[in-house]
Amino acid sequence: MESEVTASGAVSRAVDGLRAMLMSMQIMPGQPIRQEALAARLGISRAPIREALGILKSEGVLDYERNVGYTVKRLTKAELEQAYRIRRVLETDIVLDLPAPSPEMLDELERLNQRIADAGAVNDLAAVRTLNHEFHFLLYSSSGLDLIVGELRRMWAFTDAYRSLYLYDQSARARTVHEHAGIIAALRAGDLPLTATLLDAHRAKVPEYLAPFLDAQAATGL
Repeated sequence: MESEVTASGAVSRAVDGLRAMLMSMQIMPGQPIRQEALAARLGISRAPIREALGILKSEGVLDYERNVGYTVKRLTKAELEQAYRIRRVLETDIVLDLPAPSPEMLDELERLNQRIADAGAVNDLAAVRTLNHEFHFLLYSSSGLDLIVGELRRMWAFTDAYRSLYLYDQSARARTVHEHAGIIAALRAGDLPLTATLLDAHRAKVPEYLAPFLDAQAATGL
């Protein structure tokens, strides 16, 4: 039993490590995953790494091809837009069903947004991405709609690398903080339809920003 628990923990650490590397742009869309190098980097044996890769493949984050191995999934412009349409449906459903937010949660959202601003000011991109994720899922998780939130987490993981490209831009980081402030204000006012509308506009920035990059990628075949 103990060995099973240990193995399960190693797989979880491998999955978390891979997701962190995606969010921090240490591995990029289209990049092959070298299992030996990854195992050495994470300090985990090959078997849990293989399991973790299988998990991320099942989530749509990785592709697998015989004799090639695993690569980070590269999305077309149409696929990214579809992923964000799915996010819109799920997030709107969650937000419109939110209970009245507690003062403590609203204050924590304010703190997280300030930390995003502070991290962005010193170009700590890893912290920006992590805190942005915490900001959104503090809000969504308060809905109690655990199955929907779980599916939403999968869709966020599916597009992590692309969101990271957006947040690499300094003006995008400043815009994110400003938009978060508007979302918090709408929540404080108890206006859930406005909150959903502001989230729609906030969410749409990523595919809009990345459209030229994805068009160029399609044109060159890279």
